[in-house]
Amino acid sequence: MKALLYKEFRLAVHPICYIFVFLFPWMMLIPSYPLGIGFIYLLSCYPILFLGANKGQQSNDLLYSTLLPIRKKDIVKARIFTVLILQAVYMLLMSALWPLANFIEQQMLAAKAEAPVHAGLGLDGFVSLLAIGIIGFALADLIFFPIYYKNGKSIVMSTLLTILGFIVYLGLFTLAFPMIPGFEWYNKVLVGSGVGVQFAILGGAILLSVILHLLVYRISSKRLEQVDF
Repeated sequence: MKALLYKEFRLAVHPICYIFVFLFPWMMLIPSYPLGIGFIYLLSCYPILFLGANKGQQSNDLLYSTLLPIRKKDIVKARIFTVLILQAVYMLLMSALWPLANFIEQQMLAAKAEAPVHAGLGLDGFVSLLAIGIIGFALADLIFFPIYYKNGKSIVMSTLLTILGFIVYLGLFTLAFPMIPGFEWYNKVLVGSGVGVQFAILGGAILLSVILHLLVYRISSKRLEQVDF
C-alpha cells in the first residue's frame, strides 16, 4: 500500500490538485464568506485526479495500474486513501486558519458596531461545520467511486452527480433546516449546545465517515473486478 500511495502522489495527483487543497482554505478569510462553499472546490479536483491528467492529457492511469502485479481492489483502496488524505489536509488547513478568520470577521463587525451576522462564528459552529463537511465528503465519495469504477470512464457523469448531491446535502443542512419551523432544536444542537457536544458530533461524523468509506471500498472494488480492460 505504501508503494501504491507513493505512485498516487507522484504520478496520479496533478499539481493543480495541490493548488486547490492549499489555496481554497484561504478563502475563509474573506469576511462573511459562506464557509460550506469551500468544500465544493475540493470536489472539483476529482475529475483531474481520476483522469490522471498530465499537462492536460489523459494518461490512462487506471489502465496502467491494472497492468501492475497488484489486486484491483488495492487500486481502489489506494485511490480512496489518496482522496481521504487530500480531504484531511484541506480541513486541517481550514481549522488552522479559523482563528484568524474569526478574528477578522469580529473586528469588521465591531468596526461597524453590528451584532454578529452568523450564529456559527464561535468554535462550536465551526466544529459542526467540519462534521457536516466530513459526512458530506463521505456521501460524495459514495456517489463518485461506484459510478466511476463501474467502467473506469464515467468521469463527467460521476463528477456532476457528486457535486450536485453535495450541493443538495449542504443546502439542506446549512440553509434549509435552520429556516424550517419546528427545527429550532437543530440550531441549538449545531451552535448553542457547547463545544463538548460539538466534538461529540464531530466524533460521530468521523465514525460514520469510516463506515461509509468501507461501503465505498466494498462496492467500488467489486465493480472494478468486473471491468475487462
